[in-house]
Amino acid sequence: MLKRIWKIFYVTLGFVLILALMPVLILGYLYVTADMKKPVGMQPRSGVEVVVSDSMRVFADDTLRHNRPGLWEVKLCGTPFERGEGYGKLTQDLIYHQEKTFIEQLRRIVPSERYLNFLRQLTLIFNHSLGKYVNEEYRQEIYGVSLSCSNDFNFVSEPYERQMNFHSAHDIGHAMQDYMLVGCSSFAAWDTSSVGGDLIVGRNFDFYMGDEFARDKIVAFYFPANGYRFASVSWAGMMGVMSGMNEKGLTVTINAAKSTIPTASATPISLLAREILQYASTINEAVQIANRRQTFVSESLLIASVTDGRAAIIEKSPDRMGIVDADTTFIISTNHYQSGVFKNDKRNLENIRNSDSRRRYMRIEELMNRSFPLDEQKAVAILRDNKGLNDSILGMTNEMAINQFIGHHSVVFNASKLQMWVSTSPWQAGPYVAYNLADIFSGKISFANAVNDVEKEFGADKNVSDKMIADLVHFRQLNHELRDSFKLGGTIDSLKLLDFELINPDFFGTHEFLGDYYMSVGDSLQAYNEWQTALQKVIPRLPERERIEAKAAELGKCWGLD
Repeated sequence: MLKRIWKIFYVTLGFVLILALMPVLILGYLYVTADMKKPVGMQPRSGVEVVVSDSMRVFADDTLRHNRPGLWEVKLCGTPFERGEGYGKLTQDLIYHQEKTFIEQLRRIVPSERYLNFLRQLTLIFNHSLGKYVNEEYRQEIYGVSLSCSNDFNFVSEPYERQMNFHSAHDIGHAMQDYMLVGCSSFAAWDTSSVGGDLIVGRNFDFYMGDEFARDKIVAFYFPANGYRFASVSWAGMMGVMSGMNEKGLTVTINAAKSTIPTASATPISLLAREILQYASTINEAVQIANRRQTFVSESLLIASVTDGRAAIIEKSPDRMGIVDADTTFIISTNHYQSGVFKNDKRNLENIRNSDSRRRYMRIEELMNRSFPLDEQKAVAILRDNKGLNDSILGMTNEMAINQFIGHHSVVFNASKLQMWVSTSPWQAGPYVAYNLADIFSGKISFANAVNDVEKEFGADKNVSDKMIADLVHFRQLNHELRDSFKLGGTIDSLKLLDFELINPDFFGTHEFLGDYYMSVGDSLQAYNEWQTALQKVIPRLPERERIEAKAAELGKCWGLD
C-alpha cells in the first residue's frame, strides 16, 4: 500500500514539474528556433564604391543629398536588394546614429541592463515568426540595408535581425506604452472644402524617441523595378512608410490606435503602408491589400486618392477591419476609431473617454471650419497649432495639442498636383520644403542638382520665437534632470524648481511634478497648492486628472478642506 502511495506521489510530482517547466521549454524552443527568414543568394555588387562630393553621395544609380534646409534626400532604384544595398551604403553613418540614439533612449527609459537583456530576449521570442509576415521583396531590401549596419550593437542582435525588429518598433512601442510616444494627427480636404477642389492632406507624425532621433529626416524617392514610384518621409534604414505619396496621387499616413498588448508578431504596420503606397492607386486597391495582411496592433491608415477624388480611413486591428467614408468633403484621423465596426468596441470607447484623441480631433475640426476652403499653407498652419479647443492655452508639450513639439516630421500633400511639403527642424517650426513629385518621378529633375522647389517653400513659423524654442529645450532638459533627482530622493535646488515653473507655467505636468516633489520633502501645504493649480490647467487624459484629484483629495481630507 505504501509503495502505491509513493508511486502516485512521484507520478503527480512529475506531472506538476512538467506543467511548471512547460512555459520555460516553450519559450526556450521559440528563442532557439526564431527565424527572420534572412534572404539567401544576395551578393553585394563588387567594384562599386560610394563617391562623395560636397553635400552629395552616389552609389551606382542611387544618390543621397543633404539640402540647404537640412533634409536628407535619397533616390533609390532597381531590384529590392539593390535598393536596400544602396540605401545602406549611402546612409551608413546616419543609420549608426539612429541605432545609437534609439538604444540610448531605451537605456534612459529602462536603465537596468538585466531588464534590457530580458527585453531583448523577449523581443526575439515575440518576433519569432516575423520573417514569414514580411514579404520577400521587403526582406531583401532590409537585408541589403543590414549589410551596412555596425556590429557595435550586436549585443541587441545581429544586423539583419535588428533591422527587422526596428521595423516593428512603432507597433511594439504604441502597444506596450499605451501610445504615450505616439499621438499622430492627420486630415484631408477635397471638392468644396479645398481651394480649386484639390485633394489636400496634412499630417503630424508624433513618434517621439528624443530630439536626436528626429535630427536626420530622410525624404526617400523610390524608383522600384515593380510597382509605382513613390516618396516617403522617415529616417535612415526605415524601408517602411509612415507618410508618403506615389506617382498616381495616392497618399498614405498612419495613426496609432488603442491596442491590446500583442502576443505574437505579424506584419509591421509601416510595411503594410509601404505595400499600399507601392502597389495601390485607388482606395479600393488599398483596402484589398490591407485585408490580405494580418497586423498585430491597431492602426488607422488615412488613404487619399486622386483617382477617387476623396480620402477614406482604413481602421485595422489584429482581428477586424473597418472603413470610414466621410459624408462630407473632409476627413480627420487622430488616435481613436470611427467606423461602425468598432462603434461598440470597449477598448476604443475607453480610449475616446480617457485619452486626448477625441479633443485633438475636435480641435482640428474647429480649425478646418475656420479655414475652408483649405489650401496647403492653411494646412501647415493647422499642423503648427499648439492651442486647445476654443484657443485655450495648454502649456508647452501638452498631448492635447495638434503640435506637441515632439513631432518627428510633418507633411502636407497636394495629391491633385503631386506636390509635397516636408517640415524641417525644430519640429514644425522650421520651413516646409516643397517638392514637385510629378517632375521628380518623370525624371525631369536630376539628383545631381537641388530637387526641392525653393519658390514654393513655406517659411518658418512666425508664432514660434527663438526664445520659445530655447525655453522648450531648456524645459525638457530640466524635466529630465529634476525627475532623475526626484527618483534618487533628497532635496532639489529651489532656484531650479522656480526656473522649471517659470518656463512652462501653463502646463499641468509642471505643477503636478512640483506637488509630488514638495510632498516628498514634507511640505504638504505647498504640495496641495501645486496639485490644485494643476487641476486648473487643461489636462489631456481623464486618468491623469483623476490621479491628481486623488492626491489633492487625500491631503484635503487631512485638513478638512474637502
